[in-house]
Amino acid sequence: MDLSGLPDDWTVWNETDEKLILAYRPDVFDSEQFPAPCLPTIYLTRGKRTRRPGADRTGESWYVTFYLEPEVERDADSYERREAAVEGAVDLATRFADGELDYRSLYQVPREAYLDKLDDLTGRT
Repeated sequence: MDLSGLPDDWTVWNETDEKLILAYRPDVFDSEQFPAPCLPTIYLTRGKRTRRPGADRTGESWYVTFYLEPEVERDADSYERREAAVEGAVDLATRFADGELDYRSLYQVPREAYLDKLDDLTGRT
């Protein structure tokens, strides 16, 4: 698996045969500078990720999902092979790092003060 193109601000948080979790700047999402539950994360999973305990996640496809908060997510992208899903996850992380991912549109109820602070952190202002 090639994570060499992963932007510097992203960290491999957890990796197994069935999933990969990437975290953005866990050093600042520490409950003092930024709320820990708002840690931007990218989940790569075999089978679709669900919040329901015991829900069936089986399947052959790989899914890449971006979360800004536990209830704020981007629709998952699906891939047939893990290698392609890893490339998709790295591409998504790069688009976020480069300011090309419109994360404000993911909010139904915008949190302007928080999003302005996130813009500053990610260099969007």
